[in-house]
Amino acid sequence: MQDTNDRLEGIETQLAFQEDALEQFNAVVVSQQGQIDELRAQLRIVQEQLRALPDGSLESAVDPAPEKPPHY
Repeated sequence: MQDTNDRLEGIETQLAFQEDALEQFNAVVVSQQGQIDELRAQLRIVQEQLRALPDGSLESAVDPAPEKPPHY
C-alpha cells in the first residue's frame, strides 16, 4: 500500500510541475501575441505612410546607383 501511495505522490508532484510549466508557457505566448499585435499595428502605419508618398519618391530615395563611389 505504501508503494502505491508513493507512486501516487510522485505522479501528483509531476503533475504540479507540469501545470506550473504550462502556466509559464501560456504567459510567454500571451506576451508574444501582444508583441505581434503591436508590430502588426506598426507595420500598418508604415504601409500607410509608404502609400501616401508621391509616385517615384521612394525609388529616388532608395536608388543610389546614379552616384559613383569616390574611388572611381
